[in-house]
Amino acid sequence: MDKLSRRGFMGKAFGAVAGVGAVASLYAMKKTWDPLPSVKAAGFTTLDMSAYEGNKLVTEKWRGKPIFVLKYTPDMVQKAESDPKMKARTIKVGNDYFMITLGLCTHLGCIPGYNPDDKSFLCACHGGQYNFSGDVTKAPPPRGLDIPPFKIDGMKVVLGEEGPEYKKMLQDGVTLRV
Repeated sequence: MDKLSRRGFMGKAFGAVAGVGAVASLYAMKKTWDPLPSVKAAGFTTLDMSAYEGNKLVTEKWRGKPIFVLKYTPDMVQKAESDPKMKARTIKVGNDYFMITLGLCTHLGCIPGYNPDDKSFLCACHGGQYNFSGDVTKAPPPRGLDIPPFKIDGMKVVLGEEGPEYKKMLQDGVTLRV
């Protein structure tokens, strides 16, 4: 009788140790599958839109890609308001208007240069041109500069989150999902 109770105790102890080991192994496996905090942080970039100047291109970085941010001047706003294609690509934050695009040509992925005098972009590789809203004005680029997912939060824009303004641009075919 004494051996049965001892055997039962040993079985229960072994089962408890095996159970704890299995749970610890599953937890360790889950931790290795989770993205690193640095990877999670790289998915979102917050831009304070009050810091930008009119007709001055600023290149930000999001997920390792260049992001062009261009604040419109009053004459640029007037021109964009009169052209439906430009107006559809314009992002309004507070009382200001902006172009926010991936800084990669949609033809072969080159980085176009901005000419503030002409208010236009030129991709020197194959001569593609874009206006200040990022729309194609001269081929070979097949479409305008892509707009990254964004969400407007007061005077800030969060890149990497899809807000209602971005979803409308996707729905209207202004940009493709990046």
